[in-house]
Amino acid sequence: MTGAGMNSVGRAAALSGVLIAAGTALGFVRDLVMAHMFGASRSTDAFLVAWTIPETVSPLLIEDAMALLMVPVVTRLLARGDGLRPLAGSMLPRMVLGLSLVTLALAVAAPVVVDVLAPGLGSDGPAVRCVRLTAITVVTFGVAGFMSATLRAHHRFGPPAAIYLAYNVGILALIGGLSGFLGITSAAVGVAVGSMLMVAIQVPAFARCLRGAPATSGKVDVRLGFAAVAPVVVYTVTRQAQVFVERFLGSELAAGSISHLNYAQKVAQVPMVLSLLIVTVTFPRLARASADGDTRQVARRIRQDLVVASAMVLAATAFLVAFAPAVIRVLFEHGEFTAADTESTASIMRVYALGLWGQSAVGLAARAFFAQRRPTWRPARVLGLGLAVTAAIGGAFAASGGTLALAAANAAGITLAAVLLLAGLRRGIAPVPPRRIAADVSRLVLAAAGACAAGMLTAHASAGAPALVQLAVGGLVTTAVFAVLTVLAGPDHVAPWIALRSRRSVRGRTESGETSEPADRTGKNDPTHQDERAAPAGGGGPAGAAGADVPLGRPLR
Repeated sequence: MTGAGMNSVGRAAALSGVLIAAGTALGFVRDLVMAHMFGASRSTDAFLVAWTIPETVSPLLIEDAMALLMVPVVTRLLARGDGLRPLAGSMLPRMVLGLSLVTLALAVAAPVVVDVLAPGLGSDGPAVRCVRLTAITVVTFGVAGFMSATLRAHHRFGPPAAIYLAYNVGILALIGGLSGFLGITSAAVGVAVGSMLMVAIQVPAFARCLRGAPATSGKVDVRLGFAAVAPVVVYTVTRQAQVFVERFLGSELAAGSISHLNYAQKVAQVPMVLSLLIVTVTFPRLARASADGDTRQVARRIRQDLVVASAMVLAATAFLVAFAPAVIRVLFEHGEFTAADTESTASIMRVYALGLWGQSAVGLAARAFFAQRRPTWRPARVLGLGLAVTAAIGGAFAASGGTLALAAANAAGITLAAVLLLAGLRRGIAPVPPRRIAADVSRLVLAAAGACAAGMLTAHASAGAPALVQLAVGGLVTTAVFAVLTVLAGPDHVAPWIALRSRRSVRGRTESGETSEPADRTGKNDPTHQDERAAPAGGGGPAGAAGADVPLGRPLR
């Protein structure tokens, strides 16, 4: 690749990163605005039930299934010189028609949908209105996902990266303009308008791709694509179904319970998402090693990534458990969000944070399964078992334990799924040593427990200080204690961080063929690693191209 080409790729990557970060940050601002304006009440519970629709449709039609199907299809078309117009002309109208029928069915059956998702809210009122408004996302997300996948296949990454920025701009604008007249329904109107903006922001680039494509009649068999993506679809829906269980059971509890669960999850999930974004960088290496049959390298990569992700998430867990009231107070206790809401949300977040390691480990282990040549159903089956545990615990204890029981059920179900997925890696994926992984995680858990104890002592000692001061001092204390205890736990926990820094610092040298990971330096005469060094560091080749679209846990929307 020429220097100019590398600069172009670098600029595209930087632009995409900025746009994605801005969209995620604006989504967090959206949640803060909603807490300020509407608090946690039966009306916000009603909106969150309707919010289940875009939450479920987004991973299916934008992030996971659509991308995994369409990017390879369009790439094959382009590779053989065929144009995009025949595919778009045949597939897009049929897709829009099918999704429109689903939208219409949701709108007509909105009272039934509300009764199924949250029977405690009743089958009339704001929940039904919000469901009918958010149902349009089934169509708009489908079109936006089709455009995003085709644009990425054309190496045009800016517009797809901006879709969630446009989405949240629409929601915030409509809340600001209509909340005085429509109340919580203004947020649902904003979801509908924001989803249209997701399409609009991609139309110019998509139209240029259509105009520049040759008018050929190339045909692509997409049935294999659907067969390959089916396990991913089931896995994604099963993982999202944890939210369904919480909202179904939470609707029978006190007003605002669903909202408290939602606010607690949004804050607690931030470190989990960040940990998965970091290990996503290493996915092309994992996919390449898997494609080459280098199971030892796959096992080494999984273990190192698990140490990095676990350390990040467990350190954050220690901080969140110790300083949950101060975190929620600073972020949400404004306007309609009361001190009682803060107390309830903070208690939920403390319990929910205990499942963050499980959330992160599931995303990490699932990518190892989906890196294989053949589709695998194991992640979906394991998530199904975890979901059953979540539903059983939540159903048994929700009436007596309330929202804390639902948070504990979530943590228990996802942690069980994580343990089973990691244990299953040894069979058919890579020789991952279960005892070493258990020892690695156990030591980090003990370090997190020590850091949490230090954090709680700091919180008690600084109880009279302003909340921001408590958080600043507490963050320093918990981080320092966790770092010291991690170092004392052994050098194996520090080596992956050194490898991560090495990958960042010598990325330019990797392009010329020099490996950047100490663990990968097994000798110049190793043919497997010679092939790996010959590949572009960004994951060039089939495995690397597909890697960006494997579900690794989604940013907050």
